[in-house]
Amino acid sequence: MPTLTVRQLDDETYAGLKARAAQSGRSMEAEARTILASSVTARTWGRRWIEVTEALQGDELPIPPRSIPRDVDVT
Repeated sequence: MPTLTVRQLDDETYAGLKARAAQSGRSMEAEARTILASSVTARTWGRRWIEVTEALQGDELPIPPRSIPRDVDVT
């Protein structure tokens, strides 16, 4: 299995990861694995929108005909 070393984490990120791991009852390494795995597999709204609209590429959307404006009295 591959190994990843992350260098030069700022103190705030390190402390946040440590706190999050403690809150989850996991080691920092396990918490980092969980965060990384969920970030690359998450289907965000934007990613889902792209998947749905890819089928429409190249198709022209129908434009409804314009209607004649009504005379409206705004007084």
